[in-house]
Amino acid sequence: MPKFIVLARDLPDAALQISPEEMQRAIVRYTEWTDEMKARGRVHLSHKLRDGEGRVVRGAGDARSVTDGPFAEVKEIIGGFWIIEADDLDDAVETMASHPHLEHGGLEIREIEVLDVK
Repeated sequence: MPKFIVLARDLPDAALQISPEEMQRAIVRYTEWTDEMKARGRVHLSHKLRDGEGRVVRGAGDARSVTDGPFAEVKEIIGGFWIIEADDLDDAVETMASHPHLEHGGLEIREIEVLDVK
């Protein structure tokens, strides 16, 4: 069965617009959703990404550049991810349709292409 990566997309200041109590309730809903999907064999891995930390690497060798990221000017940030299993892209979309993140952000769903690297 194919695997998909699901990226949680948010506005950069979305988390600042809710109270600590609302944030705690959201965390509980995320955890419950993820635990249920793990029990059904649909979620294989999930993690929240650390806010405001990261680097962007471009180029190779002497042309390599490293800059801080994510950037304040971006319209959306990636806040976390899930690796899920689904029959196809439509099934992956249906699997994610009940995710609590959709109440305030978007989810990008991409199939993982397994490369036969030796």
